[in-house]
Amino acid sequence: MADGLPAVFKAAMRRLAASVSIVVAQGNDGPVGIAATSVTSLTMDPPALLVCVNRSASLHATLVPTAPLSINLLSRDQADVAGAFGGGVAQSERFGMGQWQSNETGLPELAGAQANLHCVIDAMLAYGTHSIVIARVLQARVGEGIAPLIYQDGGFL
Repeated sequence: MADGLPAVFKAAMRRLAASVSIVVAQGNDGPVGIAATSVTSLTMDPPALLVCVNRSASLHATLVPTAPLSINLLSRDQADVAGAFGGGVAQSERFGMGQWQSNETGLPELAGAQANLHCVIDAMLAYGTHSIVIARVLQARVGEGIAPLIYQDGGFL
């Protein structure tokens, strides 16, 4: 293992298993989406999530307070969608993977996901290379069964 805190921290985080989500916002030329493992619940009152987004990510420029977000918690059989939105496919082709339909806000939501959350950005906080996005949940849909897509050590479990 390489020396130094950054290398050890990276090695430690590769051991942290996380569920995979697709986060979608509206860009100037249509929807923009990324795969994310940094989505977590924040509060129940009001229902809210934290989403951490690298400022170099294609999605970041679309993130502003009051903007709608579609957050889709992936199912185990949606690894191909996660790979596409994780950078394996150009942004303009990503929504060709999986079955997408427009939700009430006009943003795409992924059919067959574990859950689909319609949100609005309430606040953002810059920290290091990322922005911490606080997204208030306006509506949620839950799929049948529980079989999340999990990411750990550079691969899907």
